Amino acid sequence: MRTTVTLDSDVEQIVRERMDAHGVSFKQALNDAIRDGVRGSADNTFVTRTFNLGLRVDLTHANRVVAELDNQVFLDKVRAGR
Repeated sequence: MRTTVTLDSDVEQIVRERMDAHGVSFKQALNDAIRDGVRGSADNTFVTRTFNLGLRVDLTHANRVVAELDNQVFLDKVRAGR
């Protein structure tokens, strides 16, 4: 498909760097960059870092606790006439 797009200068620079790095045409570098962006490139994998906070919380009955708290808030509002 042939189309016209306007690239921001930083995006053009990225495509031109891909051209140089891989020895491909502008068209190929642009198509590869789009594919990598849409599919998720291994080079751009996002990793969530975790930290041990030394605290453990048992969430086995978390839904029940939340429901009870919601019920209590509701009852407090009813009693207050809101």
